[in-house]
Amino acid sequence: MEDFRLGVWWPDHSCVFVSFGWVNCIGLFQTYYETHQLKGYSASTIAWITSFEVFIMFLGGPILGKICDVHGPRYPLLIGTFMHVFGLMMTSLCKEYYQFLLAQGICSSIGASCIFYAALGASSTWFSRKAGLAIGIVASGSSLGGVVFPIMINKLLSEIGFAWTMRTSAFIILGLLAVANVTVRTRLPPNPKPGSPKDLLMPFTEPLFCLTAMGAFLFSFGLFPPINYVISEAVYRGMGYDLALYMLPILNGASLFGRIIPGALGDKVGRYNCMVIMTGLTAVVVLAIWIPVTTNAGIILFAAAFGLTSGAFISLAPALITQISDVSKVGVRIGAMYAVTSVANLTSNPIGGGLISAWDGRYTGLMVFCGVMEAAGMLFFLAARIYQTGFRVAVVV
Repeated sequence: MEDFRLGVWWPDHSCVFVSFGWVNCIGLFQTYYETHQLKGYSASTIAWITSFEVFIMFLGGPILGKICDVHGPRYPLLIGTFMHVFGLMMTSLCKEYYQFLLAQGICSSIGASCIFYAALGASSTWFSRKAGLAIGIVASGSSLGGVVFPIMINKLLSEIGFAWTMRTSAFIILGLLAVANVTVRTRLPPNPKPGSPKDLLMPFTEPLFCLTAMGAFLFSFGLFPPINYVISEAVYRGMGYDLALYMLPILNGASLFGRIIPGALGDKVGRYNCMVIMTGLTAVVVLAIWIPVTTNAGIILFAAAFGLTSGAFISLAPALITQISDVSKVGVRIGAMYAVTSVANLTSNPIGGGLISAWDGRYTGLMVFCGVMEAAGMLFFLAARIYQTGFRVAVVV
């Protein structure tokens, strides 16, 4: 079952690169829209566009996970390819707020969601003993996308303008997905049996699943606001705009290591153990580094440290669900967890924008909110660990 050949994980990696990796660019678009097409709108209002990207990305989890469990990844991937590319092409034509919300916030995001769950569902069937490492490698595609896309888009915006930047990005995504559509595969054969709402609700009858999902839900409140506001916050602190644009690639570049290394360690020392440690460290980074820093070096340190620590959540969360699930139901169960987190993903960035406004343009309230929610998520992951092992420390779980 353990198969680490390039042909198994590379197509899934590229799918995550163009879906979750694209969503990791939300901070760039937040800052760009605030100063260009949508400069008449508040940061909180613009944040609904980027929040819908993340929200829809995860919301379709239960349905898409079930489709992948029953029919395989082919149809979600094909539909997702069309909608993601079409949404970005339409974004290139947008002038009004509602147009950006429909094209980028909804259409493109539905496509990205289909692509993401097709890749995650397919890769989860290939590995059990090394699920943390395997999913970490696949999930690192989002970090790579979060490095490549912001740098590429920033350069193209100054060279060819917004419209052709979006079209160029869409063509690149289309090329990668054309290959993925013929190479992504699952270990299990299609199992076409009728589904029911019970399949979607059953995981929530299990205390261990509920504790894990609640930890993911609370932690997600503090996960995406730093990604969304890291550029604008750096500019507020006095960093030059050109340098501030690189905070997002730095964050996502560090996240590449944060997704692979803890995933590999989790396979050896316990995935719940690693999740508790890394989510706790993320809260410390936000509260102890992001709040007091005032220099460019400190802001860069925060971006790298936050990417390194928070990246573990992206790879370990689905690995935890894989660990406590039957392999034939892993798609719908991962999707159920992400559907829970989607509510936090939808509201966290507008809440962050509201806190910035309430603090007269200062980011302190946003920072405290993120750190507290990350710490709360860590406590629920700790409770899930205690539920399995009691208060014993030296246990691999």
